[in-house]
Amino acid sequence: MSQCDCSDAQPLMPLETALAQLLAERPPMPGGECVPLSQGTGRILAQDQFARFDVPAWDNSAMDGYALCATDLGTTGGYLPMHGRVVAGNPATVLPPGTAMRIFTGAPLPIGADTVMAQEDCHLEGNQVLLPAPLRGRHVRLKGEELRRGDPLLGKGHRLRAQDIGLLASQGMQQIPVYKRLRVAILSSGDELREPGQRLTGGQIYDANRYTLQALLQGWGIEAIDAGCMADDLVATRERLAELAQTADVLISSGGVSVGEEDHLKQAVRELGTLQLWRLAIQPGKPLAFGRVAGKPWMGLPGNPVAVLVTALMVARPWLMQAQGLLHDSISADRIPADFHWQVARPRRQFLRAKKVVDDAGEKIKLLANQGSAMLSTACWADGLVEIEPHRTFAQGELVRYWSFTQLLN
Repeated sequence: MSQCDCSDAQPLMPLETALAQLLAERPPMPGGECVPLSQGTGRILAQDQFARFDVPAWDNSAMDGYALCATDLGTTGGYLPMHGRVVAGNPATVLPPGTAMRIFTGAPLPIGADTVMAQEDCHLEGNQVLLPAPLRGRHVRLKGEELRRGDPLLGKGHRLRAQDIGLLASQGMQQIPVYKRLRVAILSSGDELREPGQRLTGGQIYDANRYTLQALLQGWGIEAIDAGCMADDLVATRERLAELAQTADVLISSGGVSVGEEDHLKQAVRELGTLQLWRLAIQPGKPLAFGRVAGKPWMGLPGNPVAVLVTALMVARPWLMQAQGLLHDSISADRIPADFHWQVARPRRQFLRAKKVVDDAGEKIKLLANQGSAMLSTACWADGLVEIEPHRTFAQGELVRYWSFTQLLN
């Protein structure tokens, strides 16, 4: 990878090109580890998982009711004498011919029975039960009808959700093989930045970007290392970056990557490894830097809060999730009618803060009024991002791509 400072004359880089280059330079896949099932949510499987036994493991009842052999009643229904009961957790029993047995949901189907009649369709009279005409096999869950031993359950590279944890638990698994969490150091650059809680003086602001990035990483199942704010000193910055590269898998900073910015961060990265400054064809988020610090991948995000959020979601997220072992990212944009028009074609891909609303006509997307890249409050009032392709115009009511924060943040 070459080292370069890129001027405003450099062509804009399409988002797809940037992602392709990043994925080609992703860090080595983290090693694997086994974790307790209760700690598996959000982790990424390091091995394919297969069914250990049939599901159901035996023929069982899908309803509370009465087990019988359908041929004992014929096509008209009638009375059958009762012969005991069977509940879930008990072994299968034998049903004598010409009788019925009280049965509960999940209980093993008695040997000799092939049908369960729901209790609400039956009437118990003393030691006999009046049953409607049976349908053979009704309300019976057959052994292995859901899964057979050896069937694939979940694949390597799958990010575990609550239902996946339940499925693995149903197969008796206590420990699950997952990739180790990616360790990402988060740092900020800028003399004007102060920690929340500190007193501000003229020209100073609180460091929101570092906390935004930490929260994003936590939602993605990544271990965030809070590296603080870089001092305005080349030697100190270089030493801090070199130190972080010893413990982190990836370094991500915000601020100090625009062309012409007075900042020691870029020079420190150059001295420790490689640096590329890109001009992405997206808005917000044009300035982006990528390189290596002592062999570890480093990404430099813009300084404006919304630009940090957008580039983290649309650029850093897919890169980091693949680096963490995710094979197939399940998120995608919805196509929803716009409740606004777009009359001026822009050369850069737009990511605009928006809300999805529903009225009698159905779903539609409304833009928030303030779209400045420093206005983080509007990102809080939005529930997603509208993506508008370069050089596109459209009228109100046309379909636009909408990325839900619910998907992007998790």
